[in-house]
Amino acid sequence: MTLRIENMDHALGAFADSWRSGKRDTGGTTIGFSSWELMHRLLAPKRLEILRALCGQDSLSIRELSRRLDRDFKGVHTDVASLLEAGIIDKNEGGVRFPYDRIHVEFDIEAAA
Repeated sequence: MTLRIENMDHALGAFADSWRSGKRDTGGTTIGFSSWELMHRLLAPKRLEILRALCGQDSLSIRELSRRLDRDFKGVHTDVASLLEAGIIDKNEGGVRFPYDRIHVEFDIEAAA
């Protein structure tokens, strides 16, 4: 999975280019954020711990995640709900899962205007 910071014009332009070319992007799933602040808010350190625990695993219950991370159930449940809502993780009958082996983060830092 690739996470990147990009503005809406860039995201729509990339989609339009792909649509016109008829080529399917096989580079995996990409999720774009409009700012570093939004990305950082969603991927706070405790939520990244959840992703690390799920990486390369089969589905895990929230209770099992809580046990593995040595965190309370309610806190893990809240973080899992945010990750599910953002489409970062999936839910199935076995629990929750992160169907990727790694996360790649892309962003540029530009000079202040």
